[in-house]
Amino acid sequence: MINSEEEKKEEGIGASAKPVPPKKRGRKPKNAKSEFQINPEQTKFFVDLSKEKENLNQVFELLKASNKKDYGKEVTFKDLALFGIEKITSKDIEKIQENSLSKRELLERAWVDFNKKNKQSLSFDDFLLKKVGIN
Repeated sequence: MINSEEEKKEEGIGASAKPVPPKKRGRKPKNAKSEFQINPEQTKFFVDLSKEKENLNQVFELLKASNKKDYGKEVTFKDLALFGIEKITSKDIEKIQENSLSKRELLERAWVDFNKKNKQSLSFDDFLLKKVGIN
């Protein structure tokens, strides 16, 4: 009985989809980076602009301007978002990736680039001291 239930679960998952292993509890290793996983079955996306008043006002202004017309259906946020997504280029993606970096990550990237460029192995602290000019 148990085997038939397990077989049904495996058949329901499909050949290409694999279950995500459960997360381990406890501390993460220091240099471990979490991988971003996309759920292709996701169909709804929510944008919370409650703490970003400027962006919220910008969306409202775009919606007002888009709906000042005599004919056609109402323009929604979904229409604006999909139109904008079509306009994103590879350069825009690079800018978005740059904007996602924290100050610490920018420093770490500069440190790694410096070590590669100069073929050195300075510690992060030594690199910061050198850049600030404190001896």
